[in-house]
Amino acid sequence: MKITGSQVVVECLVEQGVDTVFGYPGGNILNIYDALYKNSDRINHILTAHEQAAAHAADGYARSTGKVGVCMATSGPGATNLVTGIATAYMDSSPIVAITCNVANSLLGKDTFQEIDITGVTIPITKHNFLVRDVNELATVLREAFEIARSGRPGPVLVDILKDVTAAEVEFEPLPKTADKGKLLAKNHDNFKRVMDVNVPSDAELKAAAELINSAEKPVIYAGGGIKISGAEKELLDFAEKGGIPVCESLMARDCFPSNHPLCTWMVGMHGTKASNMAITESDLVIALGSRFSDRVIGDPSKFAQKANVLHIDIDPAEINKNIPTDDSLIGDLKSILKRLIPGIKKDKHTSWNQQIAEWKKEVPSTYNVTKKDSINPKALCEIINKIAGDDTFITTEVGQHQMWTAQFYPFSKPRTFVTSGGLGTMGFGTGAAMGIQVANPKARVVHIAGDGSFRMNCNELATIEHYGLPIVIVLVNNGALGNVRMWQRLFYGKRFSQTTLDFGPDWLKLADAYGIDGYKATNKDEFEKVFKTAFESHKPCIIDARVDIDEMVLPMVPGGKPVYAQIMELSQDIMN
Repeated sequence: MKITGSQVVVECLVEQGVDTVFGYPGGNILNIYDALYKNSDRINHILTAHEQAAAHAADGYARSTGKVGVCMATSGPGATNLVTGIATAYMDSSPIVAITCNVANSLLGKDTFQEIDITGVTIPITKHNFLVRDVNELATVLREAFEIARSGRPGPVLVDILKDVTAAEVEFEPLPKTADKGKLLAKNHDNFKRVMDVNVPSDAELKAAAELINSAEKPVIYAGGGIKISGAEKELLDFAEKGGIPVCESLMARDCFPSNHPLCTWMVGMHGTKASNMAITESDLVIALGSRFSDRVIGDPSKFAQKANVLHIDIDPAEINKNIPTDDSLIGDLKSILKRLIPGIKKDKHTSWNQQIAEWKKEVPSTYNVTKKDSINPKALCEIINKIAGDDTFITTEVGQHQMWTAQFYPFSKPRTFVTSGGLGTMGFGTGAAMGIQVANPKARVVHIAGDGSFRMNCNELATIEHYGLPIVIVLVNNGALGNVRMWQRLFYGKRFSQTTLDFGPDWLKLADAYGIDGYKATNKDEFEKVFKTAFESHKPCIIDARVDIDEMVLPMVPGGKPVYAQIMELSQDIMN
């Protein structure tokens, strides 16, 4: 059948199982928006208040479902407004396809109104990108984009389509429903096949890894976000329980292993627990699963796990020996590798090692249970949310102190229920992500924990939340400051609080009212529990202005560049005054 390029876009999206796209229209993408209008019964479109939120929403959709999220924007500023969202997805290996439209062929390269080389801009932050100048290539490019985004180590793919391509007609052949899409596309595209290739370790490699694990007396698992991406949470649990191996988690893996499991030591690194950081330090074998040894995890690399061998298992060979030298490695899909590895692991309890870790677990900063006047303790805040919302609720965050408190104190127990920006640390990520999650999971509940500094960057999306009736509860952790930066200024910059005090508007409850959203305020634990219960049970969009002391700290803390065992557990009174 002969159809326009814009209709090809719609047909390919439907073909790939896309039910929702997030975006914002503009001149050069009008043909595609016209096609979406004509096919609104097949594809749902969510209009965000800003293109960046569309990218974050597509990202949240992807992280909560494992499917590819889709966002759209027009040329020029529309496309560049997607860049931060694309970079966020790239750093956290999230599969999204961003579709932009550029000026027509005849105008390309002439500094035309709203023209920008968005493929050039996004080369470093996409898994792959395409510029489509010929309508005959459009369907193949879109199909490749989706396969590349979700295959191997997932990531974002950008497809930039020229405006005249969306208007041109082409003979379109639907992809056979029984086709193996990857093989069909790889058959004629060598570059595509290279991107799709996934290594499979040999039996001998697996046996050697098992022997290394079985010979360790103090092994520890360092779980990364690759666990979640591969869907290997059950395999991780089986592996840890069979070997009696404690599990410490990166920020991206906080929902990959049940927090209240005896083997869980919670987060590792800069704001990790004493148990996690000391387990790494005293271990004789670190088993890194789907992790990239981020600087926020390893601290001083020369002093990281000095007593340990390192076994690194990851799908991306580029991660092996990149930040930390390894003694052995297995490259391939984590879920498949663990399934093959577990039978070779001997059953063990590592009793004395786990007893030592249990002792470290008891060492926590006093701030965990200190409540200041007219303030809510962050630990209590997280525990109250979990008590009322339950384990199935999705939790999103922005970036800053509130994010670290959530990672430190929220007892996650279900996979894919914690969505946050790890690699890029994007303030403004969480609200868009929460929208994407809620749209993808309409029967589920979403609680968005935001800092007042971050929320200033995306509070315009309250319009989107209200318009689509998304029952997201936004807990605004309001300490009147850019708390994380202020904390560093207190510790390392002589208390020179340069541009981190937010002692000016808005009145968050008045803002909520302006958008037609219910607003609440809480200044202590009891008030917070009462208003959160009311907000959550209302099943409506809500904001809770939850007051936290401006000088509340995130402890433990490893100063930048220091070894992970050099944790600050308590602060002297002169530093706090």
